Amino acid sequence: MSKLLLNLRNVADDEIQDVIALLDRAGIAHYRTEPSPWGISFGGIWIRDDADQARAKALMAEYQQARGERVRAERQAALADGSAETFSTLLRRRPLFVVAVLAGMLVAAALVLLPFVLLRG
Repeated sequence: MSKLLLNLRNVADDEIQDVIALLDRAGIAHYRTEPSPWGISFGGIWIRDDADQARAKALMAEYQQARGERVRAERQAALADGSAETFSTLLRRRPLFVVAVLAGMLVAAALVLLPFVLLRG
């Protein structure tokens, strides 16, 4: 029976390709399911054979450790040289977008809190 190795929710395309290449190099049979058109399922990478599951998980742990270290180092370098996107750089570059997102967050918070306010009154 197939086992899910990686849920593809919020996974970058380069990471998906890296994992697929990793599994191919290791000779682990796998397949990929695509996300549903309505966003109910985000797809995944599945291991075909239960016997390969432990080895695939070990490879994924090593890969994710190395990727995490690399990405953190890249972020620190970007922060150091000023090329990293921060809230202030986003606000300067796309002020209307930031204001719209903040307004949306306030509306959502107000809608969530509305029942509690109405219950008090």
